[in-house]
Amino acid sequence: MYKIIPFFKQIMPFLMTLLLWRLSVYFWNPAGILCLIPIFYYTFVRPIDWFAIFGLIFCFLIDYRCNLPLFWTSIFCLFYAINGFQNYIDMQHTDNNALYMFMLFIGIGILLLIFYGFSWTNLINNLWLFIWLSILYIPITTTDNWIKQ
Repeated sequence: MYKIIPFFKQIMPFLMTLLLWRLSVYFWNPAGILCLIPIFYYTFVRPIDWFAIFGLIFCFLIDYRCNLPLFWTSIFCLFYAINGFQNYIDMQHTDNNALYMFMLFIGIGILLLIFYGFSWTNLINNLWLFIWLSILYIPITTTDNWIKQ
């Protein structure tokens, strides 16, 4: 039992990402986009070894399901490059587990998607998606603190 708990703590970010991607429902989790939350959190805020490659693969899988060729993957790579300037932008020591940086991350992508095919339906769907991802960011990221205790 004592060997299973540390293993579960190490594998939990990968399982959470896989589960959120797999549980895709049109209105609540279109194309598994909720897995962007653990991808962002465990790549930029609480970095885990090899998770950036895992996040890149899942960003590609989100693009595949959304039929957007390399959209979220390129935004992820852009933010990964920006994260190299860690002297100026320190996401690991920000309030609310870097909620505002996550909102910037998904906000840029969703803003581009709004203008890509502008219609009122597209605008409302993407605004809902932005609000939903922003609301669910805090509970999903606080589970990390709860599990690691």
